[in-house]
Amino acid sequence: MTATYSFDLNPELDLVLERVVPVPKELVWKAWTRPEHVKKWFAPRPWTVPHCEIDLRRGGVFRTVMRSPEGQEFDGPGCILDVVQHERLVWTTSMAPGYRPLLVSRDDMPFTATLLLEAIDGGTRYTAIAAHADPDGKQSHEDMGFIDGWGTCLDQLVECIEAGVIS
Repeated sequence: MTATYSFDLNPELDLVLERVVPVPKELVWKAWTRPEHVKKWFAPRPWTVPHCEIDLRRGGVFRTVMRSPEGQEFDGPGCILDVVQHERLVWTTSMAPGYRPLLVSRDDMPFTATLLLEAIDGGTRYTAIAAHADPDGKQSHEDMGFIDGWGTCLDQLVECIEAGVIS
């Protein structure tokens, strides 16, 4: 039995990407929860993900390192808050594994990500939510290109599944 998940969206604080993709939710789940798969699609090309670490449990690590085409690396440490296999993954960049607080600078943009997957005819309803502490954080993330960037990554994820790279 799956626990009910309730999250009240706040348009002043939250960014949402929702699409239907023509691939099974079990494969979308694999793409999100296995480091070897995340490295293949999680950064918009020509960016790459040279390192990913996932300990798929509450309090576990969700960490990616993104590399720019110029070679600059951006570490994205985080802590998994909730896991329901094939349905929901929630993590935050404001905590380290074990729910340890992270020191953040004014330049950091902490957020909590929620990924929701729902099987529908012909594929998966995919919802990604980035929840922020204040409107400035949301605006910064939006200005960075959240919708385009996460949308491009979702396209890359689907490409990997359709090409059999993730199976």
